[in-house]
Amino acid sequence: MGRRRNFSPWFQVVSRLSATTDDDGLPEDPAAFEEWRRRFGSRLEGALAPWPDPVPPDVEETDETDCAGFVRKRIVFDTEELMSVPAFLLVPDGREGRGPAVLCVHGHGAGKSLICGLEPDAAGGGEYAAELARRGHVVLAPDLRCFGERADWNPPDHYGCDTNLVHQIMGGWNPLTQNLWDLARALDVLSAHPLVDPSRIGVCGFSYGGTASLFLAAVDPRPAAVVVSGYLSSWAASHRVPWNLCGSQVLPAMLGSMEHVDLGALVAPRPLLVESGRGDLLFPLPAAEASIARLRVLYDHLGAGDRLVHHVFDGEHRWDGAAAYPFLDRWLAASGHPGGRRPAESPSR
Repeated sequence: MGRRRNFSPWFQVVSRLSATTDDDGLPEDPAAFEEWRRRFGSRLEGALAPWPDPVPPDVEETDETDCAGFVRKRIVFDTEELMSVPAFLLVPDGREGRGPAVLCVHGHGAGKSLICGLEPDAAGGGEYAAELARRGHVVLAPDLRCFGERADWNPPDHYGCDTNLVHQIMGGWNPLTQNLWDLARALDVLSAHPLVDPSRIGVCGFSYGGTASLFLAAVDPRPAAVVVSGYLSSWAASHRVPWNLCGSQVLPAMLGSMEHVDLGALVAPRPLLVESGRGDLLFPLPAAEASIARLRVLYDHLGAGDRLVHHVFDGEHRWDGAAAYPFLDRWLAASGHPGGRRPAESPSR
């Protein structure tokens, strides 16, 4: 019998990654959690480094539009040298005094305009920013890099996230780190708003927005409640789909050194809701259920079992929201941060 040969780089990658195991993942014994948290947090920090250098945000409001139940304002703020972020700030009608707010992170597609109800929802992303504003939350919805107003021109056969990854890696930067930096600065902008209670800010996102929301809450202590839709399952399951991950959501050697469940553990004991579609082929339900089961042990150990919710709905890779909206209403309604102990730092280097 002749030697087995393979010509496919993808087959080689999948074969190697399928054999990869996480040697220092979330411990089965929750009593070992705090020591592991410090160890894993340091590993995550090293994978995300270097962070950009901060600049004053210099927030500018450019226009204002009356909508059904809220006012939509377009604002722009700076996050680092030669980088500004356009965003929609949604202010509920009749809002007075400091209250709850949500940082809404879009997924792939049109950017902030889709989740604010300005674009047809062909991809199932949902208008969750607009809905949360109608429910009384101040909402900030920025464009991530390579999306919306921040999309550079690319030929039709080039994907912006992947092109940007090539450019940034050549310079020693990572697009996921850069987007997380922008979102952390968006939290700064929200916290400084006169109608926002800084202790009552949530973060919410679908698909790549779920990626960014999970990572942000893992590295930044400020989100008081977190909704991750269409994402939290495992990289071990999701990497098997060749076109699933893009250049905006990967870190070098992350497989075998960190998993979705590990990031979720850094959110604990803050309220965390995960949405999963039964037919989601990109982030499969069985992997999501396994990750949530492991997180459940930790949340119960921390006395926060009611703060972890897994909402499973009939559907594919899309936003649902049936449980997410009341979840955010509940956990952001009362003043004071509901998460108990906070990590020591946020990404502010």
